[in-house]
Amino acid sequence: MDYVLALLPPVVVGLIFWFAMRAIFNADKSEREALARAERESQDRAEN
Repeated sequence: MDYVLALLPPVVVGLIFWFAMRAIFNADKSEREALARAERESQDRAEN
């Protein structure tokens, strides 16, 4: 039981870090997709 109590805090911090990084990368991916879509629309308007 002592091992579980010793390992629990690093595991919890690791999970929090993993969720935070996943959220950051998903937000970045969404932002890149939105910028690419806006750029395509801008180019389409410029061509017409």
